[in-house]
Amino acid sequence: MDTTKHDINTLFAQLGLPSSEAQIDAFIASHAIEDTTLIQDAPFWDESQQHFLAESLAEDSDWSEVIDELDVRLRQGN
Repeated sequence: MDTTKHDINTLFAQLGLPSSEAQIDAFIASHAIEDTTLIQDAPFWDESQQHFLAESLAEDSDWSEVIDELDVRLRQGN
């Protein structure tokens, strides 16, 4: 059984990105997506990150809620 805490920090770690609060805030400040772009189709993800995001959302996995949180935060600048 997976007992990993699914929060924004562990999502960034899962995506292979720096995962401290300051690093996450900096990433979000420098990456935004348009309202018409699906989060997994954003141009700044590599192929494996896109696949993870798309699969997690399609399967409504435990990661879906935190991916949705990231999605909202990436759109707030638009």
